[in-house]
Amino acid sequence: MANRRIRMGKLKEIIRLHEAGLSIRKIAAALAVSRPVVTQYIIDLKSSGLKYKNITNISDTELLELLGKKKTESQKYRELADGFGYFTKELKKKGVTLHTLWEEYIAKYPDGYKYTQFCYHFQIWRQAESVTMHIEHKAGDKCFVDFTGEHMTVVDRQTGEITNVEIFVAILGASQLTYAQAVSSQTKENLIIATENAFIYFGGVAAAIVPDALKSAVTNANKWEPDINPQYFNFAEHYNTVVLPARAGHAKDKAMVENAVKIIYQRIFAPLRNRVFHSLTELNEAIFDLLEKHNNTKFTRLKTTRRALFEEIEKDKLRPLATSRYEFKNVCFATVAFNYHVHLKEDNNYYSVPYRLSGKKVKLTYNVTTVEIFYDNIRVAYHKRCTKPGAYTTNKDHMPASHRYYAEWSPDRISRWANKVGPDVKLLVAKVLEACKHPEQGYRSCIGIINLAKKYGSPRVNNACIMADKYRLYSYKAVKNILDNRLEAEEETLEASLPLHGNIRGAAYYK
Repeated sequence: MANRRIRMGKLKEIIRLHEAGLSIRKIAAALAVSRPVVTQYIIDLKSSGLKYKNITNISDTELLELLGKKKTESQKYRELADGFGYFTKELKKKGVTLHTLWEEYIAKYPDGYKYTQFCYHFQIWRQAESVTMHIEHKAGDKCFVDFTGEHMTVVDRQTGEITNVEIFVAILGASQLTYAQAVSSQTKENLIIATENAFIYFGGVAAAIVPDALKSAVTNANKWEPDINPQYFNFAEHYNTVVLPARAGHAKDKAMVENAVKIIYQRIFAPLRNRVFHSLTELNEAIFDLLEKHNNTKFTRLKTTRRALFEEIEKDKLRPLATSRYEFKNVCFATVAFNYHVHLKEDNNYYSVPYRLSGKKVKLTYNVTTVEIFYDNIRVAYHKRCTKPGAYTTNKDHMPASHRYYAEWSPDRISRWANKVGPDVKLLVAKVLEACKHPEQGYRSCIGIINLAKKYGSPRVNNACIMADKYRLYSYKAVKNILDNRLEAEEETLEASLPLHGNIRGAAYYK
């Protein structure tokens, strides 16, 4: 009834503003009422001779009668009014317009109202009565979602601790079939799970999800280009739908779900207010029972239920459910390093992408078992997830041709190559690899030591490796220093002869 008083209150405002000298256009804009309706009311006002001071203390119903809008005694009006509920339902179907319905009406009643009067009376009926169904929502078009402002509670059976829980609400725009569920919090995980459960309850997916700028759904509620939470975006993609956040400052965008929340307060919160629940499962069982009762309760004016209207006009318009439930994935962004790997901070490890993407920003989506990497909305890499800190996971196909040669290296192969130069080279190479956290980090050093034989010869390199091993100098630079200074044959003066170098500390260091 509050809704009726507000709408009918606009009639008195039209009269007041008209007497104040405002134009029809300005009155329509100020009260969010169509200009034809304002015009007709003013015509009726003039013909009645009423003034604003005469109507301030009379009821809205009496005012309508005085203005001649009480049409129940008119046969023509009764014929038209009998179709209002039908018109409301038909307008939810794709392609159906008021003009289409007027053509059908006039074909049935040739002496009926002309199109302008037809539209006028229908608009008056919508505004003057408590018609909660908004006919602008087409069947299967939108699913509005939100959390209620008020909480319900769960009481721990052992400790008696009281925990507030959130109530999620989803409503289909055309039929107003409603879903509600209690969740522990408003996290993105709970929002996704609850939205998915709503789809399953409906038996299909709306063309768009309309959240009321929930932080778990919208990271930046910009008026023109809101940023959708990546996880919620992926969820929408999985179900072949889109996320269209309600615009800030546009009450109509979220009126549907706000009205649903008010009804949920009356039909679920109120009946359960004195009951105690010890788990979310218990609470949700009670919610679902009342939810079914709500969806099977008749509308005040349309003489049908949300469930019946859903079955009639909306069920077949929903998109099919996905073949599998959505698997929640974490999302992060990273810049590809010069070595064509991206860093997954959560595990502190690295995954390869095609080398051409070095320096580019990419999106990583990952779950317990896999890591997927996307560039420009195209998946460019897929890896099994590795949680070993510092690990590199590399796909050979991502390497440039010059790097693929190194990908064929292995400790055994390097050891065989080193042994061809000398047994002490093989021994030193093994210790170089052993000193590295990951063998791959020592591959280049080992190959460098082996290749020194090309310049200095195998015997000298083998002797240099003996000296390096003796003083625990496990690096390419140390071996090359020994060779450059011809120190491999001067063991007795090695400490005095070696140049100062960060990697060459001398024998005394180890005593």
